Amino acid sequence: MSANLGPEFLAAKKRHQQAITSEEKLAALEEMLATIPKHKATEKMQGQIKRRMSKLRNELKSSAKKGPARREFFRIDKEGAGQVILVGPPNSGKSMMLRSMSKAEPEVAEYPFTTRMPLPGMARWENIQVQLIDMPPIAPENAQSWMWAMMRMADGLLLVFDMGDDDVLEHCESLIGFMEENNVRIKNDGEREFTEMKAMCAANKMDMPGAVTRLELFREIMPEGIEIVPCSAATGDGLSTLACRMFFELLDKIRIFTRPPGGKADYTQPFVVDNGTTVLEAAAEIHKEIAENLKYARVWGKGVFEGQMVPRDHVLHDGDVIVFYT
Repeated sequence: MSANLGPEFLAAKKRHQQAITSEEKLAALEEMLATIPKHKATEKMQGQIKRRMSKLRNELKSSAKKGPARREFFRIDKEGAGQVILVGPPNSGKSMMLRSMSKAEPEVAEYPFTTRMPLPGMARWENIQVQLIDMPPIAPENAQSWMWAMMRMADGLLLVFDMGDDDVLEHCESLIGFMEENNVRIKNDGEREFTEMKAMCAANKMDMPGAVTRLELFREIMPEGIEIVPCSAATGDGLSTLACRMFFELLDKIRIFTRPPGGKADYTQPFVVDNGTTVLEAAAEIHKEIAENLKYARVWGKGVFEGQMVPRDHVLHDGDVIVFYT
């Protein structure tokens, strides 16, 4: 019997091979075990994964007992369309942004390093939600290994900078350099390794005096390819645009809708899939049996006439409605 390992398992295996810390290795192994097909051909492999997990857990427990040298590790399960980590220097307004875009209630204060633990919240845009995680500020005096691990395991990074700060240009260059020193590199094009992350930027506090002038200078020093969205977490200006851009550009997702033959589509409950997904791939995401028995599909949406019959390799677009025929 063939092991028939799926793409999710293979992706988790690659993350394990490229993992830097023991915590990252353990997280990847847990995902491998959760996604490996459960049948006789994989029993030996399942046993090997479990033994590696047990060994890593023992090592982490042992290091924890040594006291001051122990390293904490945090992992927040992904929800919604994708997980985006808010990354920024002290007082950049990350916590206010999380509060304004979700129902989360982080502590917000004028003094630096208010955020001490990662805090998630769900940002809604139209009929989808993106999971945001507010992280402690990134600075040499408080950076810990678990912060870098969380960044590498997220789906994308949102760099948050204060356009009301005269030192914002220096803070930007220092933050990106510090991230690279700790194996978190920004790469928005092409294939990415485990240490390379997609990122976009929130130019926050645009309501502050001099923000427009600072933004123009900021655009000149920001690395090429990183989209910058002007906004204000305090007033709410630009936050809807920010959520939209995170979904389409940072996470690179689209929404599709299904309906039964002769029925109506439920536009309140989209299926979120990767940009570039085909009809057959969408069928497999929704239900394995639909993909196995798919004969053809009809699509209402971009680039087709209403209800056009399309082949299984037809690429879908945001907002398309599909009827699968099996």
